Amino acid sequence: MIAERGEDALDLIYHYKPDLVILDIMLPGMDGYEVCEIVRLNPNYRDVKIIFLTAKGREVEIAKGLALGADAYITKPYSNAELVAKVKELLEKTYEEAGK
Repeated sequence: MIAERGEDALDLIYHYKPDLVILDIMLPGMDGYEVCEIVRLNPNYRDVKIIFLTAKGREVEIAKGLALGADAYITKPYSNAELVAKVKELLEKTYEEAGK
């Protein structure tokens, strides 16, 4: 599923409780930082893995994303192999933690 606005992303996360979300920071309305922070504040969704995939690559932006609880931060341009490897790594971790 794809959300074009931060509020829509939050609605989808709350409705479907995905194992993993790929989130851009630059979203209309509520930005990706806000979405990440809100998800992390809700104890029912803290185990959802969040990857920021964004053009914002300054050290301060990366630090902010990770401090808000993102599990990974990938900057554009990126390689598909890098993204797939990170998704695989985080999902394997999720399934190990859940005992699946």
